[in-house]
Amino acid sequence: MSQDSPTRPQRANWLRAGIWSLCFVALLWVLEATDYISGHQLDTLGIQPRTDAGLLGIVFAPVLHFGWAHLYGNTLPALVLGFLVLASGIGRGIVATLIIWVVGGVGVWLMSPPGSITAGTSMLIFGWLVYVIMRGLFSHSAVQIVIGILAFLAYGGLLLGVLPGQTGVSWQGHLFGAIGGALAAWLLNDPPKKQAPNKAQKKAA
Repeated sequence: MSQDSPTRPQRANWLRAGIWSLCFVALLWVLEATDYISGHQLDTLGIQPRTDAGLLGIVFAPVLHFGWAHLYGNTLPALVLGFLVLASGIGRGIVATLIIWVVGGVGVWLMSPPGSITAGTSMLIFGWLVYVIMRGLFSHSAVQIVIGILAFLAYGGLLLGVLPGQTGVSWQGHLFGAIGGALAAWLLNDPPKKQAPNKAQKKAA
């Protein structure tokens, strides 16, 4: 077997990452179905800026959506990018997601216009995208760099969403989600390992 072939633990981790990603997306659809049946009562659990009640939205906003079209647009990016974040380690991926969740949510709560309600997984999607792009740069891992490049080619156009100007779109959620992703990549990076000197190098001249 070639050394470049995935090992059994790697394949098992990819399988777990796929299952976690599918379960997360399934949760999004279950919640949207519940919201639809309840007459969109869950929409009020989004982030309401600078209000005490709005703080609860930091917990719920990333898994709620304003209708089926909103959810449909986020489903595939969430599935793909969620998998890529988790594929390098479930625990690390969950911690990265929590960092993005908190940074993005707090940023929206502080910076969104008063009277607005923000919800949607795009906050996580932007964070995951930036995390996947930047983690290879921090770790100097060729594999992670290639994955980051592919993710950028596939979804890099989304990053324009951090700019203000799109009606009905929370650029604050996109921006602070992306900032959370960059922070997570920096905090969780593995510095490149120094190669131990071989026997020839250890000998005195």
